[in-house]
Amino acid sequence: MPALANPRHERFSQELAKGKSATEAMEAAGYGDPRNSTRLTKNDEIAARVVELQERAATNVVISREWVIEQLVENVTKAKAQGDIGPSNQALQLLGKEIGMFVDRSENVNINHDVSDRPASEEEWAAEHTPH
Repeated sequence: MPALANPRHERFSQELAKGKSATEAMEAAGYGDPRNSTRLTKNDEIAARVVELQERAATNVVISREWVIEQLVENVTKAKAQGDIGPSNQALQLLGKEIGMFVDRSENVNINHDVSDRPASEEEWAAEHTPH
């Protein structure tokens, strides 16, 4: 759908698509009296144009892995230029994790206990619990 023929209707549609209220969109479009904002929002051409503009904006907002990596590299560069090592290191850590340099590790310690029907003798208990 091309832009609406009425420039104020087009501007009103654009402002609504950006998320402004109908009253704010009316003012931005140059209407003096915002009391007709509800009537304009119910106009079929305006409603269709708003949907089209919102769909177009949604398809342009795609966050990719490459974009995130580019942003992190940019953050590292900016932080280093300002001498701010903390944010630089944090961005580098995220980049390193992404490329597999850093792996979160945890130690898994299993303790096996033997269960017996008879209590341990004094010698068995001492052998098991006395430091060597």
